[in-house]
Amino acid sequence: MIPRIKELINNEIQKSLKEKFGYKNIYMGPKILKIVLNMGLGLDGNDSKVIKSCEEDLGKITGQKPVITKFKKSISNFKTRKNTNAGLKVTLRKNKMYEFIDRLVNIALPRIKDFRGLSLDGFDKFGNYTFGVKEHIIFPEVNFDKVDKIKGLDITIVIKSHDKTHSLELLKKLNFPFRERKGN
Repeated sequence: MIPRIKELINNEIQKSLKEKFGYKNIYMGPKILKIVLNMGLGLDGNDSKVIKSCEEDLGKITGQKPVITKFKKSISNFKTRKNTNAGLKVTLRKNKMYEFIDRLVNIALPRIKDFRGLSLDGFDKFGNYTFGVKEHIIFPEVNFDKVDKIKGLDITIVIKSHDKTHSLELLKKLNFPFRERKGN
């Protein structure tokens, strides 16, 4: 079964972006390649119980088993040692990626307390969008009663695009709630 967001992109959004930006064909428009979720553990990286619970939570959120990332070098000011656990990472592609976008926009983001919208400053020069979520419990898959410590998430949406304005327009068409810039 094809995800709802994928059908929406293929049938409507690509055509409207082609008309708006004057592409020669629909394949020149912006395209979402992958989504990377990263959960830093900080000082809890040495505690196997915390790693296991965070791994289970991130697995429930994404539907995939996360990879444990390691520190590349030791830095005494940050109290890190080389090859110790730094965090967890999941890369979503294809249908899981579209299903995650659907749940993120329609269910998780509206559950954030005092949410005023996503910042427009999260775009890099290539058109990729990165933002952070302070509480991973906004996702309905995570059982709030069984969580011993609330962790933050970094979400990066990798987009193949000519410009960040094209990427912004794609995400707006997918109903991402962006904050409007205040005029001078």
